[in-house]
Amino acid sequence: MSQITLEASDLSVKYKHRLLFHIPSLKIAPGDAIYLTGQNGIGKTSLLKVLAGIQKPTSGILNLRKPTLMQRLAGFAGQSGVIYMHQAAYLFDGTVAENVAYGLKGRHFCQRTCRQLTMQALRMIGLESLSREHISVLSGGEKQKVAMARAWALNPSILLMDESCANLDPDAIEAQKVMVEDLLDRGSSLVITSHHPNSLTACCNQRWSIESQRLIHKPKLNLINKDNHAVAS
Repeated sequence: MSQITLEASDLSVKYKHRLLFHIPSLKIAPGDAIYLTGQNGIGKTSLLKVLAGIQKPTSGILNLRKPTLMQRLAGFAGQSGVIYMHQAAYLFDGTVAENVAYGLKGRHFCQRTCRQLTMQALRMIGLESLSREHISVLSGGEKQKVAMARAWALNPSILLMDESCANLDPDAIEAQKVMVEDLLDRGSSLVITSHHPNSLTACCNQRWSIESQRLIHKPKLNLINKDNHAVAS
């Protein structure tokens, strides 16, 4: 997937006549890794859904930097490069492998390539041995791992993770971190929300916060010890 830049201007969302936020300008460029914070109900999920193109803003303009002719010929398709992950993984009736491979079907890969990417993703996330199991037998944490593997296999330009590490144990968060770091190394960008800093949010090089209906750039947080106590830097 060719990497893209997402820009927005005059972006606002209202809920039942209440303004959640108004953002004069916003930019997410390749390699950006953003930890988005804010109180519950402040509009974090709405912002991610707007950026993903699955919710219309009340006002504003979203612009994905248009691909070149060569990128279009290579199969680049605008907003398809943006993936939104919710904390409740949306999975299909089928096996673990079928769920990971689902998004690859529209990418015109041959069956062999789809199978290789699927198994590589499951190996990285630690679910290779469960590839043939039906999705219904998995735990909540394992289902979230499947969603992460599916997102990684699609090689998104922008990955939006909405509380996707909520209720996960440290090992599961570390598994997500490995895949996120690989995507960032390849030029993808990331926006993640989480109630608590952890090793995954420590991958971020920026911190944004929605406060008083505005988007504020703040010092980023780094994990500094084994107790996961974080400080601003």
